[in-house]
Amino acid sequence: MRWPAIALTSNYRREAFAANAAAAASAYARKRTYIRTIAFVDLVLVTAAVIVGYLARFKASGPDTNIPYVPVGLGLVALWMLMLMWTRCYDDRILGYGADEYRRVVGASLKLAGGVAVAGYLADVQVARGFLGIAFVVGTIALPTGRYVVRKRLQRARSRERGWSRRVLVVGDASHVIELAHQLRRDWYAGYQVVGACIPEALLAPGSQHLDGVPVVGSFRNILDAATVVSADTVAVTGSEELTARRLRRLGWQMEGTGIDLVLAPALTDVAGPRIHTRPVAGLPLIHVESPEFRGARKALKGFVDRATAVVALLLLGPLLIAIAIAIRVDTTGPVFFRQRRVGLGGREFNVYKFRSMVVDADSMVGALSEYNESDGLMFKMRRDPRVTRVGVILRKWSLDELPQLFNVLVGDMSLVGPRPPLPTEVAWYDQDIARRLLVKPGMTGLWQVSGRSDLSWEDGIRLDLYYVENWSLAADVTILWKTIGAVIHRRGAY
Repeated sequence: MRWPAIALTSNYRREAFAANAAAAASAYARKRTYIRTIAFVDLVLVTAAVIVGYLARFKASGPDTNIPYVPVGLGLVALWMLMLMWTRCYDDRILGYGADEYRRVVGASLKLAGGVAVAGYLADVQVARGFLGIAFVVGTIALPTGRYVVRKRLQRARSRERGWSRRVLVVGDASHVIELAHQLRRDWYAGYQVVGACIPEALLAPGSQHLDGVPVVGSFRNILDAATVVSADTVAVTGSEELTARRLRRLGWQMEGTGIDLVLAPALTDVAGPRIHTRPVAGLPLIHVESPEFRGARKALKGFVDRATAVVALLLLGPLLIAIAIAIRVDTTGPVFFRQRRVGLGGREFNVYKFRSMVVDADSMVGALSEYNESDGLMFKMRRDPRVTRVGVILRKWSLDELPQLFNVLVGDMSLVGPRPPLPTEVAWYDQDIARRLLVKPGMTGLWQVSGRSDLSWEDGIRLDLYYVENWSLAADVTILWKTIGAVIHRRGAY
């Protein structure tokens, strides 16, 4: 379908509106279904948590008091659901993407637990503390877990274009529109579908116009009309000299009561939420960005956790490591371990250890195989590399060849989570921006692994590594470690 940028005819407007209205109605129905599903899952989990609390506290004997625990349990379930609604845990603006949804659910549960404890003390109600404690612990853990499972189903539906996504009209200069559209298209699981764009009138071309596949449906003078044509439920305003503060304020006024959300997308990208703070100064919503943290107490704690986890993992995986070593020796002649120079924190080189998954002289064969390189960057990658041994195929499929890197973590050369450890030949080509990868220790796993590993382009791999460097946190490390399990099981990009 071709989209005229200006002077839409009445017939075209009717046809476009009808087509997009149908798509918007379908998206709205999917959104309501998703919210109802979330509410039902929450209700089941809260009820289960209360039942578990009761059974764990009283077992089969039942309570030895006159307190009616059935009404108490039903009341606790009702209060819990009301607290989730009161704290806006079903707001569609936070559902399906980001950590804010989980934070609200956990916060609502903790607030209710505190309120019940205070109310019980003041009213001198002798409800068993074990019952309440177990119920709240189980529920606080189960609720975000349930939402995570439902979100994964939503993301799978979005990958097939059958999931609920927001319909976004992007407003800004052509270059900023293309950049934002590319970002949202790349992170499709976020659920933001760009359905149109409005650009400055001076940039409009006669007839139909597209920007990187995004139809241009209007200018800054008819933003609301354009949003109606494409049935957008979100207007994302990005950079443009013509979008002055007065113009944005008037746009906000015009959108009142329309049900369309107004989103400002600043030029600042790849900065995580915890580093961003909005503070009103002189009537202006100034965005303050905290500097990345490369040293200090949190960094020391990360190092301690890395080493302690490596010790525990080596002890638990000892039998598996021995079995792999025996399999390698039986399969081919040569050393069990593969040692290679890599570049770590601050540009310092170290030896990284892996189980050998290739023939002994694999490095000398790279030149002969260079024409089959499937990587678009400085790395060499082949899906069916003839240098890989029979045991090596299995090791690479399940990422078992990387387990010896636990020794690198133990001695402090690497971290459990961090950027991919680069080769010295790669670092020699780094510019000043890419060299920021060396400000933190490389990791056994990282955003590059949970996002596709070898399937990623060179540019995307660098972008993910730099994002981690700028925004690392212990909570993010735990999340990445959890996602690594799924990446290994599904073998995404493993070859």
